[in-house]
Amino acid sequence: MPAVSEKQRKAMAIALSIKQGKTPKSYSPKLSKLAKSMTEKQLSDFAKKTKKRRKR
Repeated sequence: MPAVSEKQRKAMAIALSIKQGKTPKSYSPKLSKLAKSMTEKQLSDFAKKTKKRRKR
């Protein structure tokens, strides 16, 4: 399930980065806690951008 907003998507991307060890946990304690509670698959699904369809 992709994120609802762009802010949520960015937060999930940072949490995924923390989970993978690319970003230090001290960057954001709240997102570090979130990363601990979710799997990498869940985080990557939320961090994905969705293609918006054009209305005709």
